[in-house]
Amino acid sequence: MYRKLCSPLLLAWALLFAAIVCEIIGTSFMAIAARNGGYLGYIWMAGALALSYYLLSLALRGISVGVAYAVWEGLGLIGLTIVSVWLFGEKLVPQELIGLALALLGLTCVTLGEPHDEEATA
Repeated sequence: MYRKLCSPLLLAWALLFAAIVCEIIGTSFMAIAARNGGYLGYIWMAGALALSYYLLSLALRGISVGVAYAVWEGLGLIGLTIVSVWLFGEKLVPQELIGLALALLGLTCVTLGEPHDEEATA
């Protein structure tokens, strides 16, 4: 059971989701720094985005590059949109909501095409 919980594929997806969180944090700091000035926000942005790319590269050991990048960018876009509405008070118009829904649908299709068994990633 322990071996199943710590599978390379599960670890790769965990690293990918950590990379997505870092991307959202880094890009949020970029927006904060651009709006408020000061260099501290840019330093946090650079660190978070560098960590995001590093974690993405580790995730590529178990997930194909096309799927990993699509999920990283797509969920990053959706997450950042949620943060921008919540943190910055930005409004979404119906076309944006439709676009986000289509992006999520596309990510689902791309991810379902990825082999999910251990033999495919070995």
